[in-house]
Amino acid sequence: PNLDQLRQEGMSLTHMFTPATTCSPSRHALYTGLYCVRSGAYPNHTQVFEGTQSFFRYLKDAGYRVGLQGKTHVGPPKSFPYEHVAGKNPDDFPATREFLSRDKEQPWLLVFASNDPHSPWNRGPKELHDPEQITVPPYLYDNPTTRTLLCDYYREIHKLDAQVGRLMKMLDQTKQRENTLVLFVSEQGSSFPYGGKWSLYDNGIRIATLARWPGKIAPGSTSEAMVQYVDVVPTFLEAAGIDPKTIDTGCPDADGNTGFDGRSFLSVLLGQSREHREVIFSQHTTVGINGYKAPYPMRAARDRRFKYIRNLAPENEYWINGIHGAEPFPSWVRDSKSDPSLAARVRFLSHRPAEELYDLEIDPLETQNLSDDPDYAEVQRKLSQSLDEWMRQQGDQGMETELAAHDRQPGRRRRSAEENRD
Repeated sequence: PNLDQLRQEGMSLTHMFTPATTCSPSRHALYTGLYCVRSGAYPNHTQVFEGTQSFFRYLKDAGYRVGLQGKTHVGPPKSFPYEHVAGKNPDDFPATREFLSRDKEQPWLLVFASNDPHSPWNRGPKELHDPEQITVPPYLYDNPTTRTLLCDYYREIHKLDAQVGRLMKMLDQTKQRENTLVLFVSEQGSSFPYGGKWSLYDNGIRIATLARWPGKIAPGSTSEAMVQYVDVVPTFLEAAGIDPKTIDTGCPDADGNTGFDGRSFLSVLLGQSREHREVIFSQHTTVGINGYKAPYPMRAARDRRFKYIRNLAPENEYWINGIHGAEPFPSWVRDSKSDPSLAARVRFLSHRPAEELYDLEIDPLETQNLSDDPDYAEVQRKLSQSLDEWMRQQGDQGMETELAAHDRQPGRRRRSAEENRD
């Protein structure tokens, strides 16, 4: 009910996209305004290049008190100079209230980084959902194991919803509800097979987003403008009266530009613009994930209607312990022995073609690959060309970048392929 109320009081952005579908890269993009390969934060458990800055630094320099409560997963600390409110405990609400109440005259930024609904899904009220009564999304295989885990996932969403409600109540209690810009986003999609995490399908990169700002954002409004996480920092800066174009991020792209990859969508929030981006980009790096079998880099370009995915090592088996080694996927494998259509779906999860193309207008679940259809050759050529240029500008060398991912994970021991299967 609290997220529903937030939506009623603000704007739902239906086409927000993360440029990466693992925890650390998505957060780095959200806080820096930079795509992940350029910033250096492209594998999981990573950090940005030395000298790269974040909106914590920009707003702190502008006189804001900046804090983060809950999950961190970004670094190095010098690039993210926030006050760590309540340590890593997102449920320490007395500490939240103290931060919000400390100095009524000083503006502030608080990132409330809940860990819900991150797997394992073991929190929240169990009695809310009956596995036999829920509707299973059509991209998932419907069996008892899937239904039970969906209920666990949903109850953690309820826990997150309750956290949102407590935060909004604190804004009421501190008399700041009417002058605070609130933005609700997620990391990426769920870790169900085809649920989004560790993939570039819309279930992973298209993120539920709500924005509320009384007197600025029209209540109950909706925007279909295509925006990305890298656009959030410039938007916050413009909302704070800072020109994003004057910022030096400390991290040049391949052309020597040190400005943001993102662009402010404040005009979208204010109802002044209906469009923002024509094409969005995303990438996935498998190297460095706990429990990966072999390098399996993915890149994607998406416009309003079509999605183009390039799998850079299709000869390898795509295998991640968080998907393939965790339920419900093993139950799917067992059931697939007597279900040929499920067997094909199970097989595709690990063995994909070099290129994928989907018409999202007629195939929103991305099940019909059109990459070999001559009727769509020109669509694929244009998106492939856009992806090539984006990768060049980002300094993305494809497979070479993938294999260098461990170098972006300070302090983490390189793991052999055999170890990663454990």
